[in-house]
Formats: sequence, C-alpha cells, structure tokens
Amino acid sequence: MISYEKIRNRLYEEFIKPTDKEKNFIGVEIEIPIINLEKEAVDFSVVHKVTDQFRKQFGDFKAEGIDYEGNVFSMENNKTEDIVCYDCSYNNIEFAMGREKDLFSINDRFTEYYKFTKECFEEYNHTLTGMGINPYRKYNKNVPIPSERYLMLYHHLKSTDDYENVPMRFHEYPEYGMFSSASQVQLDVAKEDLVKTINVFSKIEPIKALLFSNSVLIDENDNITCFRDILWEYSTHGVNPHNIGMYNVEFEDINDLQAYLESLNIYCVMRDGAYINFPSMNLFEYFGTDSVEGEVYCGGEYKKISVKPSIDDIDYLRPFKFINLTFRGTVEFRSVCTQPIKDSMSVAAFHLGLKNRLNELDELISNDDVIYHKGYTASELRKLLIKEEIPSFIDKNDICKLSKDIVDLASEGLKDRGIGEEIFLKPLYERIKNRTNPGKEIIKLTNNNISIEEIIEDYGNI
Repeated sequence: MISYEKIRNRLYEEFIKPTDKEKNFIGVEIEIPIINLEKEAVDFSVVHKVTDQFRKQFGDFKAEGIDYEGNVFSMENNKTEDIVCYDCSYNNIEFAMGREKDLFSINDRFTEYYKFTKECFEEYNHTLTGMGINPYRKYNKNVPIPSERYLMLYHHLKSTDDYENVPMRFHEYPEYGMFSSASQVQLDVAKEDLVKTINVFSKIEPIKALLFSNSVLIDENDNITCFRDILWEYSTHGVNPHNIGMYNVEFEDINDLQAYLESLNIYCVMRDGAYINFPSMNLFEYFGTDSVEGEVYCGGEYKKISVKPSIDDIDYLRPFKFINLTFRGTVEFRSVCTQPIKDSMSVAAFHLGLKNRLNELDELISNDDVIYHKGYTASELRKLLIKEEIPSFIDKNDICKLSKDIVDLASEGLKDRGIGEEIFLKPLYERIKNRTNPGKEIIKLTNNNISIEEIIEDYGNI
C-alpha cells in the first residue's frame, strides 16, 4: 500500500507546484470534424494522403505518432511546438498550437494550416467544418485509431457493463469521441490565483453555454445546443462525477483544491509501453490495494492482467473537468465546442481577456441576480442554458445584458495588452445582439429547410 502522504505529495507535485512559475503563455487546441461530401464514411486512405501532403508542404513537421498499421496520426513542429494530429479516430483532425504570447501568432499559423488542409481534403470531395458534432456521423466508420491510447480510451468507454451497481444511466454513444469536437484553451495561471480562477470561471459556465454552444445531435436531440456536455457526463468518464463537468463546490484555498484532486478516479495505467484498463476507482482505493485486475490489448484482443499500483501511476490520472489543472502548470478550459472556423479565436480571446479582469468578473458575477439567487446552482443553470429555449424564470433582456457585460470585461482585459486582440471577440457581440449561438443557428436553419450541406460549408469557411 502507498501512504496517504505520498499520494498527496505526488498530486501536489503533478498539478499544483508547476503553477509556481507563471509565464503568461497561451495554448489553443481546435478539433475539427472531417466530412465526406459523398455522404459516405470518411475515406481513411484520403486522410493518410492528406497527412502526407501536409508533411511535404510543412517540412518542419515530423511524425510523432504512428499507428499499428504504419500510418501517421500525429505530427509535431519542434520549432513552434505546433501539433497536427487525429483525435480518437481518423474522422477528427486537431490543430494543437504551440504556446505563444499573443493570439495573432496562433491565428496566423492556424489559418495557414487549416486552409491548406481543407483544400487538400476538397481534392477528394471531403471537407472540414466548424461544428461540435460531426453532422455526417451516421455515415462514418466509428472506429478508434489503432494505437495504444485510443484503443484503451474506446475500450474504457464501451465498458458500461462493468458498472451495473453504479446509480447512473449511460447514453448509447460510447464512440462519441469519434464524432464530437472541442475548442480548448490553456492559460498560465499563478499559484496564488488558481483557486479564484477556478471559482470565478466556474460561475460563468452557464453564460459560456449561451455564447458558445455548437453541438447539435441533428435528427435525434435537436433541441439541445451543446450535446457534448451530455456525452461526457453520461459516459464511463462520469462514473465519478468529480472527473467530469463542473466542480459544484467553491474552494476556500489550495488545500480545498488538493482535496478535490484526491477525490478523483483513475481507470488506466501503462506498463512496458502498453495501456492497462480497469474499472474506474478512487485514487485511494486504487493505491490501497496490492493489485488490480485489468485488461491489456495484445495481438488484436484484450487479455486479463494483474497490475501492482505504483505512485508513478498518477501520471495517468485523466480528469476531464470543464476547467482542468495540467502537468504543464496551466489551467485548461475545455467546456467549449468547436466554433465556426472563422470564429475560432473567440474562445481563447474570451478566456484570456477575463483572466486579466478576474477581480472585476468576480464582483460582477457575485452580485448577479439575473441567473443566480433563483434556486439553481451553476451546474443546473448550465444544463438549462444548453437547451434551445431560455427558461422562463430568466429575463432574456437581462441575460443578454449580463452576457455583454462579461464580454465587455474580456474586451477590456485584452485592450490592456495593447495589441488589438479584442477584435476576436466580435462574433460574441454579434451573437448577443442576435440572441443566438452557433448551435441555435443550426437548429433554426434546419427548421427553415436550409440544407445541412449549406451549413457545413458556412461553418467551414475561414
């Protein structure tokens, strides 16, 4: 057994200590669905051809991930630290931009990569689009990339039968990682600001749902504008609700935050380069056992294996919170869907600007009575505001004003930086003015008999 103190110290070293040195960098990750315009499954041979074309065009990118069939699924530019890869399956491409001090540098490189990649796909009658759920998912082969990590992840998501005694229901989309896409932002946050950052940003998750929702499960649940939330919560990642979604507590100090980390579940580790899955369990339960029975992928099938816990297994702790601490010493904001491509930088701009106006944001949301002090928690409000219709107890004019006040704070925070990044917030002002978001627009357009092909094209333009 591994002692409580040793586990606690390792969690601190992994997630909190790295924030001691704030450097004010920005990281942006944008996942984007790939579409076969023939209304057939994405042709993986086309994906591999486009990957080759990308590597020839951008010679500084070197293969970093190669699947079991010899295909490249991840490329990295060691100069910029940009990574272009496929996320979960070859139906999703991800542009993970290397850290920068400003958004313009990130946007310039992302635009260059995206335009080239999209043009390559269009040579084969495929395309890319800025939608949080692949609108052609029903045509696709929803199979994971044949690699250690993605086979492990899909095996975990399919393992609902292992949780018969868990008081929750599971949805029917264990392959959701292969058709859902997010826009994530990582910011350096100093240790002394960690608790306040998490507390304050958690309270604006309902407003973020109103501004950014863009994940409509067309023809199935098309009154929900951000179905991604549901896909995460009611999957095996949500067996312990502390591993996903919002915090639902307000932290007093770092000790409180540390205690929350200790409440998380672990469901995989690595041994000799191979992932081992086991039923999701609390960290202390895991480290309190002599061995855990798991499964390892070997020779095309899963085999039973016993694993002895090691303190280094904390390296494989994988929470998927809306706001995550990372081993890089950053705070990762991950509740936002992929946006229409031309609006991609709005996500980073919003979070970066508000980070620089944290005290004012705290005061604004602490004194709010538009959505708060009406009997609902932040988590409950988020669930209500991912629906197409705003609930009747919230005044639509007032919530638009609150949203604008928050975006105004983000704009002020960016203006303080003096380089014009506030221009990236323009789409958010337009959404507030028109009382809409990308998900609501998808619903409205499809209800007005606008073809999904037109929406795909519009949301994919840059």
